[in-house]
Amino acid sequence: MAVAGSVYHPLTYLYRILSWVGCKSSNCNKTTLQASVPPVSGKNGIVVTTQHNASEIGLQILKQKGNAVDAAVAVGYALAVSDPCCGNIGGGGFMLIHLANGKNIFINFREKAALKATKNMYLDKQGKVISGLSTKGYLAVGVPGTVKGLDEALSQYGTMTRQQVMTPAIKLAAEGFVLQEGDIKILKAGTAQFKNQSNVASIFLKNGKNPYQVGDRLVQKNLAQTLKLISNQGTDAFYKKAIAQKIVKASRENGGILTADDFSKYAIAQTQPVRCSYRGYEVISAPPPGGGTTLCEMLNILEGYQLKQLGWHSQDSLHFMLSSILYAYADRNKYLGDPDFVKNPVARLLSKDYAASIRSQIPKQQAISPKPLYSDITSHEGTNTTHYSIVDRYGNAVAVTYTINSYFGAKVIAGNTGFFLNNEMDDFTSKPGVANNFGLVQGNANIIEPGKRPLSSMSPTIVTKNGKVFIVTGSPGGSTITTTVLQVITNVIDYDMNISEAINAPRIHYQGLPNVVLTEPYSLKSSAVQKLWERGYRVAPFLTWGAAESILVDPKTKVLYGANDSRKSAGKAAAY
Repeated sequence: MAVAGSVYHPLTYLYRILSWVGCKSSNCNKTTLQASVPPVSGKNGIVVTTQHNASEIGLQILKQKGNAVDAAVAVGYALAVSDPCCGNIGGGGFMLIHLANGKNIFINFREKAALKATKNMYLDKQGKVISGLSTKGYLAVGVPGTVKGLDEALSQYGTMTRQQVMTPAIKLAAEGFVLQEGDIKILKAGTAQFKNQSNVASIFLKNGKNPYQVGDRLVQKNLAQTLKLISNQGTDAFYKKAIAQKIVKASRENGGILTADDFSKYAIAQTQPVRCSYRGYEVISAPPPGGGTTLCEMLNILEGYQLKQLGWHSQDSLHFMLSSILYAYADRNKYLGDPDFVKNPVARLLSKDYAASIRSQIPKQQAISPKPLYSDITSHEGTNTTHYSIVDRYGNAVAVTYTINSYFGAKVIAGNTGFFLNNEMDDFTSKPGVANNFGLVQGNANIIEPGKRPLSSMSPTIVTKNGKVFIVTGSPGGSTITTTVLQVITNVIDYDMNISEAINAPRIHYQGLPNVVLTEPYSLKSSAVQKLWERGYRVAPFLTWGAAESILVDPKTKVLYGANDSRKSAGKAAAY
């Protein structure tokens, strides 16, 4: 939509107002989104997570001479206790490992669809999507992978025993922890749902009735017992014995389709990560079904533009970034899926020649219409995930993004297991042409099939320079994950920001459909908004998203710098 002369589009004024109101309502301001707090630094080890207790537990493992993988497993279990909305043993995710010897490993412990799952399982007799069926309750649950993923990482690349890395999380659950303001914000988001089930209310409501307050202690005895079983019996406790039995029983009694076979046959996948180069740096990230291919495609396209000269968030740099995002997301949604079911054309999508061909189609001034690039298949993707980053004294680095999908997953806890189950089935394509809760459009590569893993935007990423770790990053946020990671990387490499500035700078997001550029408070000047509207972009203010808990290693001094994303106030960067 072009705007003639100097007349401002009405939404330019709305943008000004809502940016201010949104910032007030989310307790943010210019300084908190522009890194008023300097990065935390250390020489020996650093852990950055979305929850302060989990960060301290990870650091404790590093101080005990554990490596980054030991710390990552300890943090994974600690977040299952301290970040119940998103940290988990009832979900799944991705772990990216860079070893000091140069070896890179990707561990895919994404959830799988039950063996009885069908592509039409969320449709009524008329072929319409049944609201809520893929998001709440046991039919929404995919087979969890976190426990097997963490155990695989520890046994192959860690140095400590399972008991050593799990003891802190067990203690945290059994003795509880004092809730801070950031923790309370997380719990408040689920209060209305907690009341619907007595076993959930007994844990996450004070005395089973009222919301917790700052200063209260959250104790999770059932979860402590579950973690003890895993610590003592290994993955069999979760996939073959008591825990699996309780989940299958609850599923059967509440309309689900999970069976003992689903658990006993679950397997993680260990593969090579995707890799690409960007201005002399190597970017290592999550292969399909993860978001690293999309991230690298965007970077390949942007490498042909001089972003630094154009300026951060100038209308020209934004135009090229939005165009690269559009093409990469369209390719993601057209081609990518679980590699066990779909032939992913990764090599072609990551070709520098392919990126050059895309750049040749990007006009210098005008926005590109997204509709010709997209199929009309839609799918969901939850935004409430968690990411953490770790670097140790030995030169090893780990990036983990894992999830139960929506806030508190499917909102169910099986019996007295003490942990929420995921609603990851909602990440599959339920039906062609039906928009999701975030408007993300996907293709047939992501339809529901038995034993299949849903497509994901999760993009744990490690950037290296001359084989040495430079950046460790990732984020929650559903379809915003890859654009968040993209901006962290470009903020550092193109705009010379420190790691705190890079993650806390206000962000933009675009994915083609819906055809709207979302902007955080203070991310754009009103003049830039006006110029983008004139070029054909629809720009809308939004609140904040993501939590890019990240680390930067100074190539010269080797000092480790880490920063907690201010969007998640419960988080912490801890170093020594």
